[in-house]
Amino acid sequence: MKNQLIGALVGGLILFIWQFISFGPGNFHGSQMQHLPQQDAILQALADNNVPEGEYYLPRLPFDASAEEQEQLGRDAEGKPWAKIQYHNAFKQSFGSNLARGFLIDFLAAFFLVWILVRMKDLDMKTAVLTSLATGAIGYLTITYLDTVWFKSTSIPVLIDTVVQWGLVGAWLGWWLNRD
Repeated sequence: MKNQLIGALVGGLILFIWQFISFGPGNFHGSQMQHLPQQDAILQALADNNVPEGEYYLPRLPFDASAEEQEQLGRDAEGKPWAKIQYHNAFKQSFGSNLARGFLIDFLAAFFLVWILVRMKDLDMKTAVLTSLATGAIGYLTITYLDTVWFKSTSIPVLIDTVVQWGLVGAWLGWWLNRD
């Protein structure tokens, strides 16, 4: 069990360090967080209209809209602008707790992978790397990539993260769990 915990701890650290590089000095996610020169006016308009915190898709009808109203919206919206918004009423710096939560999530993800790997009969480096990459790909395809299908966003930075970080974790675990 100690071997597995060390494997998960270092695996989580690999994920955490890669994510720091990817979002920080590497700036691979810059295309997903672009600057908008009109940002102050847009934020002020949202605040002036007392928009509650939440996620919004525009244009959208209320959930109780009729099928006829939904069809009409589809016709009216065709070819016009649309947006997906995550809105918060107040910016709060929580860097320390975000880092702690991020590392905890990374540790748990690596722990789950270790749990899967140690149950394999003839675990070798190739199997560990491919299983790790498959694990990352499952998350990428069913969450991030699916979001790009519906909301026309880019997922290339997340695909890069998926391949690099899960490939590194797989290589680490392939070595660590087979040291005997």
